[in-house]
Amino acid sequence: MASLSHLACYTIKCSSNRDHHDPHKQKLSNIKINGNSSLLSTTKVDVLSHKNGAVSTTVAPGTENGTCIPKEDRQNIPTKKQFVDHYRQGLIIEEGVGYRQTVVVRSYEVGTDKTATIESILNLLQETALNHVWMSGLLGDGFGATHGMMKNNLIWVVSRMQVEVDHYPIWGEILEIDTWVGASGKNGMRRDWLVRSHATGHVFVRATSTWVMMNKQTRRLSKMPEEVRAEISPWFIEKQAIKEEVNEKIEKLDDKAKYVNSDLKPKRSDLDMNHHVNNVKYVRWMLENIPDQFLENHQLSSMTLEYRRECGSSAIVQSLCEPHEDGIIKGVQQDNNMCLINGFSMASGILEGNGLLACFDKGPLRYTHLLQITGEAKSEEIVRGRTSWKRKLSTMPFAT
Repeated sequence: MASLSHLACYTIKCSSNRDHHDPHKQKLSNIKINGNSSLLSTTKVDVLSHKNGAVSTTVAPGTENGTCIPKEDRQNIPTKKQFVDHYRQGLIIEEGVGYRQTVVVRSYEVGTDKTATIESILNLLQETALNHVWMSGLLGDGFGATHGMMKNNLIWVVSRMQVEVDHYPIWGEILEIDTWVGASGKNGMRRDWLVRSHATGHVFVRATSTWVMMNKQTRRLSKMPEEVRAEISPWFIEKQAIKEEVNEKIEKLDDKAKYVNSDLKPKRSDLDMNHHVNNVKYVRWMLENIPDQFLENHQLSSMTLEYRRECGSSAIVQSLCEPHEDGIIKGVQQDNNMCLINGFSMASGILEGNGLLACFDKGPLRYTHLLQITGEAKSEEIVRGRTSWKRKLSTMPFAT
């Protein structure tokens, strides 16, 4: 069905007069778009729903300009705190301040191996964060912005994000995603996530992020107004999905990096509601530089991103990537395509430790990334990144 945000209205004709007497047999046999049908052309439909096997409609009167329903009524953003959202499969947890959403991994969210892609996981994290604000009753008509932020013309921008993936969800799997917020310094906010299997309770993904405010017009970072602090601080939790450690500095790459792609241009579909390139697109640009042969046998296990500036639609972006050979596991000497363990040559590269078997190919297990906007005078950094990788279990050989 086409999106309601792009349609003017629907017209409906029921299958027969007998169906009007039996709601369980009522059908939609003729649906026309944009009011072009000569049948009941003045009937405008807002919502279609099924209740007790019947089709019910909420009907609004027609208008001369073809507009059916006001935007506010279509969005229906809550003005008060909601504890359960049946449509989004979400509920408030953590003594009334955290949020949990149940989702199913869709077919378009997985790759060739039928596991969710890292981009899909990041999109789910973003969606649950927005739904958390939606249920809080604080959401204005913006991309996660509160009423106080809208009043002060402020938007959220992410400054740092860290993701650890222990296991990738598979197609059709049911997930529970928990998210909550906390303070980060005087003017920032931390948001954390846990993604677990609904069937087993095993935690698949842990993530944490830091957000700051930007003036929507000047595009400069802003201090947090007191009225905004008063809105969001009651929702803060002293809890961390990833234990804070001393942050390892991500080095800045230059044109001598091993992999360079200098002709990346944002598409219209890459922009979000704040009119800048969505941060998930950045990850795709970074990972496209990694060789296909490596990606076929490895999967991302952790990622740290440091955002420096936003990227607009007219920018020309350069993606740099440098492998780190020191990512090879210690204790395994490599000679050509062979692994030498205690002086013995093993073509399969089997390494046993703690009762587990693991296989390591010759090559890096860590990469450093940089996205920057190229210009005539100088290049401006968008984001620095660091990724760590591990062998895909599905391709791991075992000793016989």
